[in-house]
Amino acid sequence: MSATVSSYNPADPADLVAEVPAPGAFGTTAAVERARAAQPGWLALGAAARSAALGRAADAVEAHAAELTALAVREVGKPVAEAQGEVARTVAILRYYAQAPFAPSGAVHETAAGPGLLLTRRRPHGVAGLITPWNFPYAIPLWKAAPALAVGNTVVLKPAPEASACALRLAELLALPADVLTVVPGGAAEGAALVSAADVISFTGSTGTGQAVIRAATERSVPVQAELGGVNAAIVLPTADVEQAAAQLAFAIAGYAGQKCTATSRVIAVGAALEPLRAALVKALAEVECGPVISEAARERLTGAVSSAVAGGAQLLTGGRVPERAGWFVEPTLLEQVPDGDPLLTEEFFGPVAVLLAAADLDEAVALANATRHSLAASVHTRDLDVALAAADRLAAGMIRINAPSSGVDFHLPFGGTQQASYGAREQGAAALDFYTASRTISLLPAGEVR
Repeated sequence: MSATVSSYNPADPADLVAEVPAPGAFGTTAAVERARAAQPGWLALGAAARSAALGRAADAVEAHAAELTALAVREVGKPVAEAQGEVARTVAILRYYAQAPFAPSGAVHETAAGPGLLLTRRRPHGVAGLITPWNFPYAIPLWKAAPALAVGNTVVLKPAPEASACALRLAELLALPADVLTVVPGGAAEGAALVSAADVISFTGSTGTGQAVIRAATERSVPVQAELGGVNAAIVLPTADVEQAAAQLAFAIAGYAGQKCTATSRVIAVGAALEPLRAALVKALAEVECGPVISEAARERLTGAVSSAVAGGAQLLTGGRVPERAGWFVEPTLLEQVPDGDPLLTEEFFGPVAVLLAAADLDEAVALANATRHSLAASVHTRDLDVALAAADRLAAGMIRINAPSSGVDFHLPFGGTQQASYGAREQGAAALDFYTASRTISLLPAGEVR
């Protein structure tokens, strides 16, 4: 009997959203080979045809926005407004990369001596193997797949099991030629097979799995990028607009139940900002639309971490309870006085939980913010431009937002962190086009001359 992949509604765990067959390792490898056979034809279609295909895909997603929104709400528990925003971003990503086939793919250089030309030219790797998480079931697959497709690769996508229905429906709507984009539902077996067969690999997910992907890809000398999450900090200075900062932080902590790799999990109040921020943030967290976490196991890990911190001396400022309702809900939670070494200070828990810390000055705040190996995103809240620029210069995070939530992302700019938050080339923007291609140098010299 073949294995199946099932996904359930996290707001109503009795609701089976999808049950689909998993192809297994052999089926996944076969999908890669079909994609490899289709790749030369996809590249040969030319820039105009690839651009038009991505443009039509954007139109199709936009036309089915209401359907895709409802599916994301049901399958991964995303609040309606955030699901609508993700679908709109997916359309924008497709339209942005629809122009990429017309971008320059190399450069012309003068020779060191004599006649001739030196050319550089970017060419696709072949088959892009993409492994994506459930929390952004449309945007993350597309911010990987769209640039890969634009420059002439074909794509095999292995989504998280919890987002199988979203991935399969998205692929149907894109309506690309046969084997140009293939979805392989499944788990570890399918993911490992994809990593062992694809020509270029992009991964977003947990640190442990990502490190295994990196090892497997580098052993094959295959280009690989991996986004592994973040333990992200927000610094609030005394000059900040406290009410604005609290509203932005509440969204960054508990929007979509904190299930974003860019979510804020540590709030660092500097000096006199501590008292007003504490009160404003407790109030703002009570008003944010949170939604369920993805599973019972995720909820148990979160509540266990909070209980352990409180038992160790932490003060619970708000939340921490499980509402009496169906689904995997957790109240937005803020703690203070968390003991040094507690996992809430050093690990990504992927839930609506944050720790409030105090710092005497900017130097201490930056040191606290940088005290992690997972520096993906950070935010700084202040009216003082000099302080904002100084903080941005000294923070280790790969993305720094001033007077904005850490959880915002601009799809046309490079995305990624430092240290163990990311590995390899940046995602999104023009940087993705470089990752999904290899540069070749061509010397073009007159016939009959010896160099």
